[in-house]
Amino acid sequence: MQQVETCEELRNLLETHRVLARSIGLVPTMGALHAGHVSLIKRAMEENDVVVVSDFVNPTQFNNPNDFRTYPRDLLSDGKLVESIGATIFFAPSEKEIYPTPDTRQFTFGNLDKVFEGAHRPGHFNGVGQIVSKLFELVQPTRAYFGEKDYQQMLIIKDLVRQLKLNIEIVPCPIVREADGLAMSSRNQLLDSECRREAPIIYATLKASGELLKTKPLAEVREWAIQQIEAKAPLRVEYLEFADAETLQPLAEYRPEYTRCLTAVQAGAVRLIDNLGY
Repeated sequence: MQQVETCEELRNLLETHRVLARSIGLVPTMGALHAGHVSLIKRAMEENDVVVVSDFVNPTQFNNPNDFRTYPRDLLSDGKLVESIGATIFFAPSEKEIYPTPDTRQFTFGNLDKVFEGAHRPGHFNGVGQIVSKLFELVQPTRAYFGEKDYQQMLIIKDLVRQLKLNIEIVPCPIVREADGLAMSSRNQLLDSECRREAPIIYATLKASGELLKTKPLAEVREWAIQQIEAKAPLRVEYLEFADAETLQPLAEYRPEYTRCLTAVQAGAVRLIDNLGY
């Protein structure tokens, strides 16, 4: 593995591989790597000759300065993990390297960024567009790998590729969960003991909702699901909605195989997101 910190170093390394017509896989991360990231890296290694793992906590996608400040960071541990897996390049740039000047570009994603995370975190997806487009330009990957835990983000990145007319395959990868069902996230390590104990109710409720949808009205299932989660004292539902799996527009009734439930839950000081398709 080669660890690089500058865009110039990265371009030079990748040019060597391009001359040999090698396929390039990109796994963009914000660090604090866990088993979910490992699954993305391993899949990228199976499907490409060269794998680049980026590790950068992108400031432009945080609309809460405190969230940016407290976001877990452990670059040394991340580098050792990526090396142990066997990825080709570990790209760990500074903020100044990525943003030598302010990025003032504005992206629009139709209705995709008007709901869920887009509605609750103004500017978040514009920041995602900024950093992902920069990484795509730098790496020019054959394929890029994104976990479905950030389901809305994955759809938006697919739209970004379409808008920019990029020849990049976006590869969605299944959510990796803890043994008790909690979706793996870098933020999980910030949960206090009570919130960590109660947080698995989120996934349990999403699973149970899928069964209830077969016999009960969607609106009734939604209210039940919110009550189930909020019955656990430290948890508060920010949103929980059933939406079209492709457009993310709200559904009035259950449509098998086209329905996705997306939720954000405040667990003490930590905000957790999860989703499940039915």
